[in-house]
Amino acid sequence: MSQRELVVLGTASQVPTRHRNHNGYLLRWDGEGLLFDPGEGTQRQMLHAGVSATGITRIAVTHFHGDHSLGLAGVIQRINLDRVPHPVDAYYPAGGQAFFDRLRYATAFHETVELRPRPIAEPGPLPAPGAPFELSAVRLSHPVDSFGYRLTEPDGRRILPERLAALGLRGPQVGRLQQQGSVELADGRTVTLDEVSEARPGQRFAFVMDTRLCPGVEELAEGADLLVIEATFLDADARLAEDHGHLTAAQAARVAAEAGVRTLVLTHFSQRYPDLDGHLAEARRYFDGELVVAEDLVRVPVPPRG
Repeated sequence: MSQRELVVLGTASQVPTRHRNHNGYLLRWDGEGLLFDPGEGTQRQMLHAGVSATGITRIAVTHFHGDHSLGLAGVIQRINLDRVPHPVDAYYPAGGQAFFDRLRYATAFHETVELRPRPIAEPGPLPAPGAPFELSAVRLSHPVDSFGYRLTEPDGRRILPERLAALGLRGPQVGRLQQQGSVELADGRTVTLDEVSEARPGQRFAFVMDTRLCPGVEELAEGADLLVIEATFLDADARLAEDHGHLTAAQAARVAAEAGVRTLVLTHFSQRYPDLDGHLAEARRYFDGELVVAEDLVRVPVPPRG
């Protein structure tokens, strides 16, 4: 069975705490591993989480504030030290090219892996060679250049065994039907794939970090099976959130509810909140789906679509 899950490596905003590492999120999607916003300590958190650098196929940085990117230098050097056997794509705002270059070559190391920079100048589809999904970037509203990411699996079809059985289709005939879209029965009838299957919507994942409310947040969240979104503040501190380009737990939950999100993961918590009971209570007022107030090292499955 294919594995699709989010491994949370860190949940702190701005500065780490005793219980929260800086940001870091690894999305495992079948044979792909997308590492989002590697902050300081990401390598060590990967060790604690039991995930390997060889599983990283893409790195995606939303913006170049330190809590989202200072771990990039170590991760890049680690994938080279471990001689990861495949190219690794790195996505980041083009406006932060100087920061990316400094982090990439922060210290001396031996390059053994093809790291393919993918700077993002404008929102839209991103190059993702070999991926079984489409990857796109959406502009967010923060004091520095910032993009959120959305992963979309193409729609497919689900074969219905009972319809195959009713038509007497089995074995090689089913294979030909899937490959060709139709097959001829012994009595001369033609059966199409549509007659023995139903539409299976592809899964959708969205990653929304540092931003105040803006159209991009809603665009990213729309219909997501799994939404990872910052909830830096509570509504009592909504003015702070707006001034510094962040969301509250209530805002994130309302967006998720209106967008039809299935599983909501709140993260990126300010150190001013020693516990997160308030975030859970505030979000639950607006969102009644699967809700996770993230903790370091938790794993969240992408909810299946049947």
